[in-house]
Amino acid sequence: MLGPMPLKTVAALVYDGVAPFELGVLCEAWGVDRTDTGGPSFDFVVCTPEPGRVTTSMGFALDVGAGLDRLAEADLIAVPAVPRDRSAPVAVLEALRDAYHRGARIMSVCSGAFALGDAGLLDGRDCTTHWLYASELAERFPKARVNKDVLYVDDDPIITSAGSAAGLDACLHLIRKEYGARAAVNVARRMVIPPHRDGGQAQFVETPVSMPDADTLAPVLTWMQEHLDQDLQVAQLARRASMSARTFARRFRAETGTTPHQWVTSQRLVLAERLLEGSDAPIETVAARSGFGNAAVLRHHFMAARGTTPQAYRRTFSCCED
Repeated sequence: MLGPMPLKTVAALVYDGVAPFELGVLCEAWGVDRTDTGGPSFDFVVCTPEPGRVTTSMGFALDVGAGLDRLAEADLIAVPAVPRDRSAPVAVLEALRDAYHRGARIMSVCSGAFALGDAGLLDGRDCTTHWLYASELAERFPKARVNKDVLYVDDDPIITSAGSAAGLDACLHLIRKEYGARAAVNVARRMVIPPHRDGGQAQFVETPVSMPDADTLAPVLTWMQEHLDQDLQVAQLARRASMSARTFARRFRAETGTTPHQWVTSQRLVLAERLLEGSDAPIETVAARSGFGNAAVLRHHFMAARGTTPQAYRRTFSCCED
C-alpha cells in the first residue's frame, strides 16, 4: 500500500439505502467552493455502482450520474451511512480495496463503517461508528478495535466517524490536517459550526442543548477561549461559574463531552496552530500565547496530538513571508 495522497479529489460512494443527511454532510464539507472566504476547494463527485436512480433510507431517490470508475481519481473516498442489514455490493467492496491499495484515504460516516468492515479495511484497526451500532460492528468484525465512545478515529488512511454531525468533525479534522488550522476555521465559520471538536471527545453528551433560562457553561467557555494563555485551573473556573469544583467538572463533561483539561488542551493546540501559520513569532512566544508556557511543553503536546513538531508544522502551513 502506498502512503496517503494529497487531498484534492473527493468522492462520496453511495448505493441503495444511503442516508441522505450523512450524504449531505459530505456534500457540504467537500462539495462547496469556499475559496472566496479563505477555505479550500475540492473536486467533488458522488459515485454509485450503477449510475441512475439510487434509493435513500428516507423514501425518496437520488439521480447519480457517476459510476465507480471515478473512484480511481479520488484521493479521499467517503462512505455515508448505509444499510447494516446487508453487505455492500461486491463492486463497492472491490473498489474500496483497490482504492486502499493505491494509497487513497477512505472515510466512513456512521454506519458507513460496516461497508469498510465488509471490505476488510477495519481488520487490526482502531475505528468507531454510532454508539448504537458499535457492539454490532465489533461482533461482525472481531478483528477491528471498535471504540464506541469517540467522535472519530483517524487510523490513517482509514478514518471512521460516529453518527451524523460527527462526520463534520472528521471532515474538519482532515481539512485541518491537510491545509492547516486557518483553513479548517474558515470552513467551520462558513458552516456555522464549532471549528474543533477533538476526535477523542465523547459521542454521548448528556446536555447538548441548554433549556431556556437554564444554567449553562457557555459564558465560561467563551471566557476560557479568550484567555487560553492564563492558568485555567478547575477551581478558578468553578468560582467563575459560581459552582463547586466537583459540580463544575461534572457539568462541564455533561455539556461538552470532555474534561476541562482535555478541552483546554485541545483549544490551545488550535490556537498554537493558528499562531504558527499566521505569524513569525518565536516558538517560545507561541507557547506562551497559547497557554503552554514554554516550547518544550508545546512540542510535547503537539507531537502527541498532531504527530509532528511545531517547527515542522510551521514550515508546512506558514502564511508568512520568509
